[in-house]
Amino acid sequence: MKDHLYSIFNFKCPRCHQGEFFEDRNPYHLKHAGDIKEKCSHCDLKYSPELGFYYGGMFVSYGLGVALFIAITVALYIFYPEFHPILLISLLFASLIVLGPYIYALSKIIWANIFFSYDEDYAQLEKKSKNDTKQTKG
Repeated sequence: MKDHLYSIFNFKCPRCHQGEFFEDRNPYHLKHAGDIKEKCSHCDLKYSPELGFYYGGMFVSYGLGVALFIAITVALYIFYPEFHPILLISLLFASLIVLGPYIYALSKIIWANIFFSYDEDYAQLEKKSKNDTKQTKG
């Protein structure tokens, strides 16, 4: 589980945790928001095994949106029990606008982590081959 969390929150390759998953790590660069690399630069994992693979990420995005809605609603009930419904709608709208690109990126990397698993042996082989290459050069 912690392997998946590392990959998700660092936007790293689900298999080796070294290569970048997105073309641009910053989800707020809207020109390239959600653009996934074709494959990992370290382990050559192909990120899109089939056409339309990331359409399933819409369900993850929906779940993240619902979780955000619930968190904001509960926080309002706890800290401001006499709130007006317009305040709730305004906060939800603002938070979805601000967090939308991040939720979009998270949904894709979470979807990938459902189908690709961290391979500790593979990651160790990758590190060992890099160390061997450094030793032969130096």
